[in-house]
Amino acid sequence: MELVNLIENTVIEASTTFRKDQFDAYKRALSMETNENASWMLELLIENAKIAQEKKFPLCDDTGIPHVLVEIGEDINLPGNFFKDIETGIEKGLQKLPARPMAVCGDEIERIEQSKGLHHDPGKLVPPSFIIDKTERNGVNIHVLMLGGGPEIRASTYRVFHKRNNRKVFNEVKTWMRSEVKMLGCTPCIPAVGIGRTHFEASSLMLKAMAYGNLNHQSEIEEEITESLNDTEIGTLGIGGSVTALGSFVKVGPQRASGVRILSMRPCCSIEPRKSSVFLPSSILE
Repeated sequence: MELVNLIENTVIEASTTFRKDQFDAYKRALSMETNENASWMLELLIENAKIAQEKKFPLCDDTGIPHVLVEIGEDINLPGNFFKDIETGIEKGLQKLPARPMAVCGDEIERIEQSKGLHHDPGKLVPPSFIIDKTERNGVNIHVLMLGGGPEIRASTYRVFHKRNNRKVFNEVKTWMRSEVKMLGCTPCIPAVGIGRTHFEASSLMLKAMAYGNLNHQSEIEEEITESLNDTEIGTLGIGGSVTALGSFVKVGPQRASGVRILSMRPCCSIEPRKSSVFLPSSILE
């Protein structure tokens, strides 16, 4: 039951708590912002995050869909019911939060049509299949991300003909983000980008970009994407201003000998990525 409780707390932390790098990024945004109304809105977003963390309230009414990334070290023997305990912990975390009831009732056709209504129990919001990866650490690392609907509406995964030029790929990212972020609404955003060989790989890399990304440590290309969005002056909540993006997260995976690169892009909203992690050393798994 220890794992169940750990995952329950991880779900709640991801849903209610800004990470240090998020608070730091908002402070930098405030120091850069020249629009008085946008500065006021940034201050409100910071205050909202502080209240959510203190009271353990969800950061947003759209509490999101839980996504799980599990990294397993070499020679680690997982205990029985390991994955079932993660699922149970997620269910309990959603109930305790509480999450917004979003699970759709019915069979596969009825779920598509949403003709049978919604489950009242937030715990019925089951996560997608877990992503399993390896880690060099001696244990298991579990990341939980809560992904809201607004960024998903503006997200996309598709192919780009790179023409042996990385600028073709990254210019496509900037062009696409500039067209979508203005319709996102909940800015400042954090673009998350995965670049891989298949649509699945690109999407999983995008998820890893959110799990590993740090707004206090940005690569040159991440800074370039952020600057491109800030030049639009869309601003906080779309009211105009100097800060449209707090930073960017980019993860590039292996590539195939081909003229095509697959991009998965998601403009995370002003409270995302909502993520929390728990590490289980091998000593407590034995």
